[in-house]
Amino acid sequence: MKYEVELKFRLAGSVEQLLTHLEELQANVGSEEAQRDTYFAHPSRDFVATREALRIRSTEAENVITYKGPLIDEQTKTRQEIEIPCESGPEVSKHLWVMWRALGFRDVRRVSKVRRSFELRWEDRDFLVAMDDVEDLGRYVEIETIADEKSWQRARDATLRLAERLGLNESERRSYLEMLLERDPPST
Repeated sequence: MKYEVELKFRLAGSVEQLLTHLEELQANVGSEEAQRDTYFAHPSRDFVATREALRIRSTEAENVITYKGPLIDEQTKTRQEIEIPCESGPEVSKHLWVMWRALGFRDVRRVSKVRRSFELRWEDRDFLVAMDDVEDLGRYVEIETIADEKSWQRARDATLRLAERLGLNESERRSYLEMLLERDPPST
């Protein structure tokens, strides 16, 4: 089973300061891309209560269906993650939405952001550090790595140490979706 180990921080310092830390760690600069995430509510299960998520992420390059299981850790956002890549393009994205709706799922909210990615090796693990400019929320930094059932705790500890090395503190446990829904609740 694959687990995503993640920490998220509001970018309180300067972008330049974070870029300097990433350069010192010899991070590889990745691409910058627009991401549009559409989140769905299950027809018979409350994903808010279970802390699960189902989304379609659309980028220029692809559409990805992602299921995120319940959180299993109190310090980080560690959870099972299943991703299924699909063809790119708005037509494919539209067909995926139609299929989910036909199955009884309803779309809850769209989260749009521009993500700038960096990859680095830290404590014998591959990490992705993402600077996100989230529409209606501002700038955030996510640190994530992938682990299995036996290694997620070591991965968590390495993630916490990397955050400290990057000068990031006061992690944000809420997802972008949760923050947006708290700020602007849907009308009932």
